[in-house]
Amino acid sequence: MLHIPEKMTVVDVAARDGLQSFHRWVDTDVKVTMVDRLSDAGFPVVEVTNFAHPRVIPHLKDAEAVMERIRRRPGTVYRGQAPNPRGAQRAVAARVDEVLGLITASEAYNRKNQNMTIAQGVDAAIETFRITDAAGIPFLLAIGMSFWCAYDGPIPEERVLDLIDRFRDAGIRRYYLAGSLGMEDARHVGSLFRRILDRHADVELGFHVHNLAGTGTANILAAMDAGASFVEGSICGIGGGIMTPTSMASVGNLPTEDIVHMLNDMGIDTGVTTEEAVACAGDIAEMLGIEPRSHVVHAGTRAGIMRSAAAHGRDHPM
Repeated sequence: MLHIPEKMTVVDVAARDGLQSFHRWVDTDVKVTMVDRLSDAGFPVVEVTNFAHPRVIPHLKDAEAVMERIRRRPGTVYRGQAPNPRGAQRAVAARVDEVLGLITASEAYNRKNQNMTIAQGVDAAIETFRITDAAGIPFLLAIGMSFWCAYDGPIPEERVLDLIDRFRDAGIRRYYLAGSLGMEDARHVGSLFRRILDRHADVELGFHVHNLAGTGTANILAAMDAGASFVEGSICGIGGGIMTPTSMASVGNLPTEDIVHMLNDMGIDTGVTTEEAVACAGDIAEMLGIEPRSHVVHAGTRAGIMRSAAAHGRDHPM
């Protein structure tokens, strides 16, 4: 029997993960308006920006300016990514509500993305946590490439378990596992989530989902069934591009509005209505001059399809 929780937290990462790999620079004013629109839609957590060095991620060089100018909605958590200790210092100074640290479980990718070994990445992540914790700001650690990597192939579950063991010993209790390429399978996702939560009942675990192979929703179900408490997407499916040897990352993040739609239809409380998520996607698509990639925007909801069917009767043969 599939485990269906009463509620799931849906996080939107478009303003960070979406825009950092966007095909063009997005003005600071637009970034601020975008974050405010996500706030108005009711998303409980909005990932605003990345405090990486501007030379590394030039599209988010205005991180402090965006954080300073957004309209903070009571009850919404405004998260900033800090890939290293220096980034954590900047994030703390910018008054983020939550800091997202980063490591990847692929040795090859860790060297390419952060120019360090996994062992060095562990030390850097723990130092990032210490800086954040000393400032009294909640910390969440992203473990990228948790399942599969274009360079290393399948990631051994024991490697991820070992990383969680070490980080937990350092005091970190909140994580998400990232399906960074969207080539993961539901069996692997469910197995890894279950093994981590069976071993460490005191940790909180979420799923950052990409959808390159079209298996994103199946992987969400597997993670949720195994005990994940939150899931992360990007409005309109923006971004998700990462450092890979091919152009395959041109399709990345699973649209947040599709996640909200799926969970709401399952009777799971997300705190965001499907109608508001769809309206938000439309507004942000217009801001950025793009088309949403989501099924719910193009196909509609059950209620919308039934209204259309009632209005048109049996005009078309079945």
